[in-house]
Amino acid sequence: MQYVQLTSSCLSDVIGSSGLGRERFEAELKRTKPILEEIRERYADESSSLLHLAEQTDDIVALEPIAARYRDQFDHIVIIGTGGSSLGGQMLCSLAVPGASPRHNQPAFHFLANIDPHSISVMLNRLPQSRTGYLVVSKSGSSVETIAQFLICLEAVKVDVGQVKVAEHFTAITEPGENPLRSIAIKHKIAVLDHDPNIGGRYSALSLVGLLPAMISGLDVRALRAGAASVLRPILMDEEPENIEPALGAAISVGLATDKNVSSTVMMPYADRLENFGLWFRQLWAESLGKDGKGTTPLTARGTVDQHSQLQLYLDGPSDKLFTLIMLSCSGAGPSVEPKLAVDEAIAYLSGKSVGDLMDAGQRATAEVLIRKKRPTRIFQMSCLDEASMGALIMHFILETIIAAHLFGVNPFDQPAVEEVKVLAREYLLGQGR
Repeated sequence: MQYVQLTSSCLSDVIGSSGLGRERFEAELKRTKPILEEIRERYADESSSLLHLAEQTDDIVALEPIAARYRDQFDHIVIIGTGGSSLGGQMLCSLAVPGASPRHNQPAFHFLANIDPHSISVMLNRLPQSRTGYLVVSKSGSSVETIAQFLICLEAVKVDVGQVKVAEHFTAITEPGENPLRSIAIKHKIAVLDHDPNIGGRYSALSLVGLLPAMISGLDVRALRAGAASVLRPILMDEEPENIEPALGAAISVGLATDKNVSSTVMMPYADRLENFGLWFRQLWAESLGKDGKGTTPLTARGTVDQHSQLQLYLDGPSDKLFTLIMLSCSGAGPSVEPKLAVDEAIAYLSGKSVGDLMDAGQRATAEVLIRKKRPTRIFQMSCLDEASMGALIMHFILETIIAAHLFGVNPFDQPAVEEVKVLAREYLLGQGR
C-alpha cells in the first residue's frame, strides 16, 4: 500500500467523548457493505467508466504524441478550464513542476481557472503567444467562463502567429455531441479530444483531463494509475470493509458528522506539492456531498504554514472538525543549518538540523497536540510522494467520497443547486436579470 491510514484517534476509546463510539463506528462500517457490493457490480458490468480508468493504457498511448508535441513546441502551457476541468491538472502538475520557470523540455504551466480580468490581462501580456500552447477543457462544452477565455486567447494567438497557424496552439477537450466549445474548435480547425460523458469533472483527474497536463509535465502516468488501482483492488477482491481504507474513512467521516455534530473536515497535508491536492479534495467533497442539508464543509490547511494561522482555532475553538493530516517521511531531507551559524544558546537546537527535521517535528507535534486536545484526527503516513502514491491518494478520496455520499443518502455525481447560479448569470449577461 502506498500509504498507511491511522484512524484510532477519531474514536472515543482514544480521545474520549468527542470521538466516535466503537459500536457506532462498526455500525457505519457495516453499512458500507452493500455500497461496496454495488461498486463491484458496476465494475463487473462495466457501467462505470470511472472504475475502469486505473487499468486503462490505450488512452495513454493515444495521448503520448500530443504530449510530446506540446513539450517540444512550447515554453508555456495554459490550461483553460474551471473546477474539475482545472483542479486535477493543477494537482498533478504540482507533483512535477516545483517552480514556474521554463526548463529544457519541461514547459511552465499556467492555469486560467478564474475570470478575473486583471489575471487574464497580465497573463496575455506576459506570455509570448508564439511559444504558448493551450488546452481548453469543459465537459459540457458550455461553461461560460471557459468559452469566454477561449475566445479571448484564440484572438491573442491569432494576432501573434496568424490564422493559418492558430490551430497548432490549441487542443480542446469536451464531451461528444454538439456544444459551443466543439463548434468553435471545429470552425478554427482545432483538434478536439472526447471527454468521457460518464465521468464528471471533479472525478476526471485520472482521465485525459488530468493525464494530458501530467504527461506534458513529464509525469509517469502509468505509475499514477497503478497507484490508483492498488486502492481499488481490495474492493474488487471482496475484502471485508475493515480492510478497505476508503470505507474506513467514510465510516469515520459520516459517523462523526451524524453522532458528534462534526460539521467540517480539515485536509492538512505537510508538503507544498500537495497544496493543490487539498483544493482538488475540497471541490470533490463539497460538490459531491453538500445536498439536502447533508455533508460536511471541507477546509484546507498546509503544514507547517497554517500552524501559524489556523491551528489556534483548531486546538482551542469549537470541537466540530475532523482533521486529516498527510505526513511524509522527511527526517534528514533538504539543506541543513550550518552548526557554526547556530552557536547562540537560543537557537543551538537547530545546529545540524535539516529542514526535513523541522517539518517532521512540526507534523508530529501538531498531530500529538490535536489528539491531546481530543480533536478527531486521522493520519496518512507516506514514505514518499511520487506518481504511484499520488494516484493512491486520488483514488482513496474518490472512493471515500462516493461511499460517504451513499451513507449520507445523497447522489455523489450531481450538483443541482449550482445550476440556478449559472442560469441567473446568463440572464445578467443578456440584460434580463433582476
